Amino acid sequence: MREKEGGKVASGQRIQKANCLGERTGHINRTQCLDVRSLGRGRPGGVSGTMDIDAYFERIGYKNSRDKLDLETLTDILQHQIRAIPFENLNIHCGEAMELDLEVIFDQIVRRKRGGWCLQVNHLLYWALTMIGFETTILGGYVYNTFNDKYSSAMIHLLLKVTIDGRDYIADAGFGRSYQMWQPLELISGKYQPQTPCIFRLTEDRGTWYLDQIRREQYIPNQDFLDSDLLEKNEYRKIYSFTLEPRTIKDFESVNTYLQESPASVFTSKSFCSLQTPEGVHCLVGFTLTYRRFNYKDNTDLVEFKTLNEKEIEENLKNIFNISLEKKLTPKHGDKFFTI
Repeated sequence: MREKEGGKVASGQRIQKANCLGERTGHINRTQCLDVRSLGRGRPGGVSGTMDIDAYFERIGYKNSRDKLDLETLTDILQHQIRAIPFENLNIHCGEAMELDLEVIFDQIVRRKRGGWCLQVNHLLYWALTMIGFETTILGGYVYNTFNDKYSSAMIHLLLKVTIDGRDYIADAGFGRSYQMWQPLELISGKYQPQTPCIFRLTEDRGTWYLDQIRREQYIPNQDFLDSDLLEKNEYRKIYSFTLEPRTIKDFESVNTYLQESPASVFTSKSFCSLQTPEGVHCLVGFTLTYRRFNYKDNTDLVEFKTLNEKEIEENLKNIFNISLEKKLTPKHGDKFFTI
């Protein structure tokens, strides 16, 4: 592990920060707080007007170098974030809104130690990467639905493109479950890119990119859950499509409202929380808690299931996901298609 090097950006190093409005800054130091009033849509009461990059890195437990803008550093930051910040939609099921304002996201995730969905966790990652100097672009994705064999008609997923030494990589901390990448994916069509969760592949066709995965077999020791609707049944799985057209957070405002209000949305149908570990991933969907250990043995994942009561949900949110909710959660497992 590499130690954090110094307290300031080296003399002459220029940080190219491209925020959601396409603005650029010049020289900044690493401990500087960013005034983000121009990035959001106005601050709700009680939310601070500055965001501290050091507080973000403390939140994800990252203590290594921020000076080297290379693939190793990007991978290290991504892995720290996905193991510290849950992919979750619990606000919806606590009667609260899922906000896009960057200050609100920072307050929720960094100060109050919550998680968020892709529009939030990847927005935060975008801010952090640009603050330390990575050339980062917001992209929009269309999520594949196995149930109807179609990609979403609306752009409902936010992901990032990061350019390092002329090479492009996809960085995504916001898909969760067993579909979450653990390392950035090089933007090369047709290349198999093995990672601990699975083998990922990106393919390009007439300007549209497609992300899919090849999964392992899975062993479920609790026979009562062999037919669970939460289990992914496909060895080959399409995940989402996207183009390389740069986006801003404003492009996601209408879909952010739709996803948390429409009865047709999986996010209103199910309460969920997902957090990666060094060996696998925890998921809580409604009253069902699962743990998937990747490549448990013989190219097979171990998937353990447990049904919780409301008290156990609160305990497991604290103990596994490090989440303490401020409002009462109403766990929900509706009929919309959602797998772990």
